[in-house]
Amino acid sequence: MCGITGAIAKNEKGKSAIEKIKSANDCLAKRGPDGEGIFRENNIALGHRRLSIIDTSNNAAQPMYDASGRYVIVFNGEFFNYAGHRKTLVAQGMKFNNHSDTEVLLQLYILHGAKCLDYVNGFFALAIYDTAKGNIFIARDRFGVKPLWIYEDDNCFLFASELKALQQFGIEKKIDHTSLYQYLQLNYIPAPNSIFSDVKKMDKASYLNFNVNEGEKSQWKNNQIKYYQIESNVNAKSEYSYDEKKNELKQLLEEAVQRRLVADVPLGAFLSGGIDSSIICSIASKYVDNFHTFSIGYKDEKYFDETAYANIVAKKIKTNHTVFSLSNDDLFHHLFDMLDYIDEPFADSSALAVYILSKETRKQVTVALSGDGADEMFAGYNKHEAEWRARQSSFTNVVLKNASPLLNLLPKSRNNVLTNKIRQAHRYAHGLNVNAGNRYYRWASYCDEADADEMLMQKCQVLNTAFAKKYSASFRKKRIAQ
Repeated sequence: MCGITGAIAKNEKGKSAIEKIKSANDCLAKRGPDGEGIFRENNIALGHRRLSIIDTSNNAAQPMYDASGRYVIVFNGEFFNYAGHRKTLVAQGMKFNNHSDTEVLLQLYILHGAKCLDYVNGFFALAIYDTAKGNIFIARDRFGVKPLWIYEDDNCFLFASELKALQQFGIEKKIDHTSLYQYLQLNYIPAPNSIFSDVKKMDKASYLNFNVNEGEKSQWKNNQIKYYQIESNVNAKSEYSYDEKKNELKQLLEEAVQRRLVADVPLGAFLSGGIDSSIICSIASKYVDNFHTFSIGYKDEKYFDETAYANIVAKKIKTNHTVFSLSNDDLFHHLFDMLDYIDEPFADSSALAVYILSKETRKQVTVALSGDGADEMFAGYNKHEAEWRARQSSFTNVVLKNASPLLNLLPKSRNNVLTNKIRQAHRYAHGLNVNAGNRYYRWASYCDEADADEMLMQKCQVLNTAFAKKYSASFRKKRIAQ
């Protein structure tokens, strides 16, 4: 990964933000340890931190300019199908200064403007500045894989790959209490909101296109343009058979993994032994000799240790497999370092394991593939199956719907198979007794509204009861509107 940041001044007062671009860029050093660069001109500044993956030479350093010097780009991400477009452009007479995907993307923008995004298969956050017209183009990938935080007031417009970088510009850190209430239920804050009321996450599959000389009357962050949207037609019947769609999915998976194996640095993959990572690793191992895979295990928590499954897969597909087996002391030792990487409240316990896995894996490879996102795409979580079952008419649903008082009395935890099943049955039974919208939201939450209210009113000392009630009610209204 790399990191980008930028500051655009709307007036003389806003130019003070431009002077802080180096501090903001330095804050992204962990994202890009291999190089740094800054562009400044009048009322705009752009910064880039580089992790070298494709064309590791200095010719591919950023900010990157076209041959004329008119256009400048900062880019975080990967453009998987760049090689084919590069070949086409070369055939048309285009000359390139390096072999990076960034330069191909810049040339596509020069030719097609915002429509260049239609050519890109990849994930990214980027900014391209036209020095002649004073126009800046900022975009984020279709699924929001690469982060981009934005801030705007009457004096400046700011963006960065991390919230910590935005804070270097001296923005006001005013807590968004609706987001706090949302976090207490979900254990994360969904886009576009953030923990700070004046900072937003840029919408996925969107871009901003504006002139940096428009001044303080402009409101740019509210003018995001959507360039991609998945069509929703759940009732449509496919003209293809199940076997045909199965074969198409297999082909798409093969192509997707192959594209991600293009790198000028060592690469590998995380292998948990689950369906998602096992499929990815088995495909990758066909195209990379002595492919490296990595797993993490738990010495003191055998119930959560799945390395046996990963070992079976690694042996089957013949990868060079490494297991990092951790004790509880190891987890605690890394906890505070991991927290330094998190920009806003985030309570998914897997973050600690992924942090350690990534840190150890980095000692052997620069890039690691993973199966993140597959559970959402293929409805792989228990809550997805629960929602499907809840919509069916069944005797089990009737029994469980009336069994909540009994299930309340039984022990519930994730510590063993029996108590975990009781916990799941209790959550399912509770969901059957509420409407569909609230039911799924409850299954995606770690606590209900009453528990969140209690934490706000009794455990957050900075909030009094009336204040907490105000914001919990505000969040409910927003959620219902969504």
